[in-house]
Amino acid sequence: MADPLSIAIVSDIHHAGPAEQLRRGHEQRAVANPFLRFLTAFFRHLIWLRDPFAHNHLLDRFIAAASTADRVVANGDYSCDTAFVGVSDEPAFASASLALGALRRAFGNRFAATIGDHELGKMSLFGGRGGLRWESWSRTRTGLGLEPLWQVTLGRYQLLGVTSSVLALPVYSPETLPDERSAWEELRRIHLDEIRRVLDRLSSRDRLILFCHDPTALPFLWREGNLRQHQSRLELTVIGHLHTQLIYQPSRWLAGMPRIGFLGNAVRRMSEALRSAREWKPFNVKLCPSLAGSELLRDGGFCWLTIDVDARQPLRWRFEPIRRE
Repeated sequence: MADPLSIAIVSDIHHAGPAEQLRRGHEQRAVANPFLRFLTAFFRHLIWLRDPFAHNHLLDRFIAAASTADRVVANGDYSCDTAFVGVSDEPAFASASLALGALRRAFGNRFAATIGDHELGKMSLFGGRGGLRWESWSRTRTGLGLEPLWQVTLGRYQLLGVTSSVLALPVYSPETLPDERSAWEELRRIHLDEIRRVLDRLSSRDRLILFCHDPTALPFLWREGNLRQHQSRLELTVIGHLHTQLIYQPSRWLAGMPRIGFLGNAVRRMSEALRSAREWKPFNVKLCPSLAGSELLRDGGFCWLTIDVDARQPLRWRFEPIRRE
């Protein structure tokens, strides 16, 4: 019997390079309404993250803690995306490059990385600035060297990483530029075709571990990505994006809520995701939180996944907290 393998998983690093650190207060500046600006500041100060630029050192701590891992997976969101347009913004590109560079130097060919929404762009929570940009897609691929679909074979296990923002394009489409929308739609078609081909090549003995940054994409993968036919092989789905159990648990409670279209784009996007959240159940979802976690709970960290490559023993999942000052 082969020795078990350990996989260290990190998500939502949100590294802040020097140029992004000069943009303090970027979220409040994106909001014109004074009341919403106050709510944004209140939410960040007491609940979300008081200082989004103060946690670069946590990446170094993760790298040190994961030094013995057989494999390392980063599950998206490498910059702070302070312009809300992904890595087409030079400071955001520099931040992501610094984070990915550190991970690649530390782990070499043991490392795999998933594309998150901050690489491609996402509208601000309030204020409606930004969104997906095609240039960000191009720079994510050529500049950051990230693959939209990656696959690693470990014995009977197939690790598969997909690009959530592309799969969930029906939700994110209003955030694209009108003259770029057809290119995104074609990209989504190609991505779904590639996923179907990979899944159809799985043998009856294979076991699947899926890495998908944003769980908004899971219902689309279930309906259109042919995953329903391979449910018996799907052991686990690792998500990020939600940062903390403070967000993840209410997301499960609110599953099935109606779409809300009159309170701005962010509420529309989140309510659409939650409306389909009941469809997360077949995926056996595990959240890998952000390194920093939330301000309220201080619940950041990373996760360990231990696998028996012969699939004779069940997977073992463990959260390792990182205490921050």
